[in-house]
Amino acid sequence: MGKITFMNNSSILFERRDETMLIEPYGLNCIRVRASKNAKLSDEKWTLLDPKDNSKPELSGDDKHATLTNGDISVRVSTNDWGGELCFMRKGKQILCTKNYGDYCMRYLHTEGDNYRIRFAFNANDGEHIYGLGQEQEDAFDRKGTSTELVHYNTKSVIPVYYSSLGYGFLWNNPAPGRCETTLNHTMWVADSAYQADFIVFVGDTPKDVMTTYADLTGYSPMMPKWAAGFWQCKCRYESQDILLKVAREYKRRGIPIDAIVIDFFHWTEQGDLKFDPKYWPDPKAMCDELKEMNIEPVVSVWPTISPKSENWREMNDRNMLVRTENGQYPTFDFFGMITFIDPTNPETAKFYWDKVKKNYYSYGIKNFWLDEAEPEVHPQQFANLKMYAGNGAQTALIYPYYYNKIFYDGLKSEGETDIISLTRAAYTGSQRVGACVWNGDIMSSFFALRQSISSGLSMAMCGIPWWNSDIGGFLFGDTESKTFRELIVRWFQFGLFCPIMRLHGTRLNQSYYVDEAPDVMVKGGGYNEIWHFGDDNYPVLKKLIETREKMRPYTLKIAKEAADKGYPMMRPMFFEYPDDKKCYELWDQYMFGGDILFAPIYNEGQTDREVYLPEGEWISVLDKKEYAGGQTVNMHAEVSEYIAFVKKGSEVLNSFE
Repeated sequence: MGKITFMNNSSILFERRDETMLIEPYGLNCIRVRASKNAKLSDEKWTLLDPKDNSKPELSGDDKHATLTNGDISVRVSTNDWGGELCFMRKGKQILCTKNYGDYCMRYLHTEGDNYRIRFAFNANDGEHIYGLGQEQEDAFDRKGTSTELVHYNTKSVIPVYYSSLGYGFLWNNPAPGRCETTLNHTMWVADSAYQADFIVFVGDTPKDVMTTYADLTGYSPMMPKWAAGFWQCKCRYESQDILLKVAREYKRRGIPIDAIVIDFFHWTEQGDLKFDPKYWPDPKAMCDELKEMNIEPVVSVWPTISPKSENWREMNDRNMLVRTENGQYPTFDFFGMITFIDPTNPETAKFYWDKVKKNYYSYGIKNFWLDEAEPEVHPQQFANLKMYAGNGAQTALIYPYYYNKIFYDGLKSEGETDIISLTRAAYTGSQRVGACVWNGDIMSSFFALRQSISSGLSMAMCGIPWWNSDIGGFLFGDTESKTFRELIVRWFQFGLFCPIMRLHGTRLNQSYYVDEAPDVMVKGGGYNEIWHFGDDNYPVLKKLIETREKMRPYTLKIAKEAADKGYPMMRPMFFEYPDDKKCYELWDQYMFGGDILFAPIYNEGQTDREVYLPEGEWISVLDKKEYAGGQTVNMHAEVSEYIAFVKKGSEVLNSFE
């Protein structure tokens, strides 16, 4: 049956054969649970921060039934003939209770050493909505009734946290690949191989309260740099210094606001060399100086891949600064040759890598980086065959993107930089505190991908990632001369206007007017991807959207500050601002951009009409400046050149849409 012991007047130790469990406060309104088949628990926090010293623990009960209360959350621990149970309550109302699957020892199935396949299950709650769990190309914002693989890959980032409509958050503090099932019969977390289960349940009166508490646990984003709130120009890829500067100058000549231009992959001499190829980028310092004179920030792609041909290979390999394999040879990915990845979890890697970045990029004035391949992308995805400083990949693989991002954040901080933002293709718990600006990977140029991006952005918002974006127009197979794409690019630009970052990107099919300006480069750049290449009718529409984004900059930075100060997302699900409105928990295809703008994207080809739900209050349409009363659903019409958005009456941001 097991035994309950009160520890230090604040925690509960629950012991029984084949399980040791510690239940403790972890900051106000939070309870942390660690459980293992091992007799000793690990103190490893992974990316979790130390708790604030504001807990208010109260213990009651005896060695058979005990309750720990910490502010508005409490957990009741009960022993019984089949082992015991945990029941969590928010202000006395049950929100989560462990589920009995017969033999409790089924939680632990031995894998190797002191590690186990761990399964922790809870009873399902009728009527519950669940949001979060990272991003993937799935058509499901409400995760209730779904199953989620806990694994990173291109287009998918796992952040193992969710927000429940019952007013609590749940953080699975374990970087092992696994699975989360938020189905109709249970909520179950599975780690494929781990030393222990480790999770935190936390509560609040509103979604805002819960997200602030989550930020206390995992970190707040820095303040967004002023330039980052504008428009980013990007394509796959600018093949030379001359081509890139020609594009930047043309944007300026046309009077189009532009704040950043991106130098994408394979500008380097070899994967892992971390420096410009002098044949195509002969004077990076002069290039950066000219961009800065135009008030354009250069952003440079850095991949964590490395080839044995790299000048850095031998030292990094000999000093175990690379991701290694437990069995077989070094390669973990075949991309323009057999390669592997650096190991950012090794402190020596971080020092070595930043020194190279500092010498070959930062010294030219480059302070902003695009951290592609940050999952990392390994094939096949046999994580147990990966060896890192942090441990075997079966227990640690999900932590990789956090530490990769951290190299650049810590490096820039060490140089005295404060405006730090890194575009990254993957994230993990806590990535927001190291300046991660996540995008949803190499998605298709399709209306369905646009639709899925709405869910991706809102899901990441509820995972504490305030800086998020997608490739405007999609990344793959965009035919810029087709009628479908030219409609798509406008609708996606409208979506980008109301995203934390507005960034155009993509590899476009070659247009009839495309000229190959660098015919002998190893990796081609594809078709043009500047706004004057998407049709004469589209050009003034796209230019006006960028100009509107420029006018919105003070508002964008205002809500970015709320993220930095309070942990609020910038893209906000409707229920985030209106938690007492039940209908808002059912809406996935309209959202709040900050607290004052309601945006209802159009994401179907040929569509010009849609319904929009207006919650309580008075709203002004940016289309016609008409006033609408809240508490109703309205039918709105928007031609391709128009978009549907409402501003709260009295908000100054309305002036941005003149």
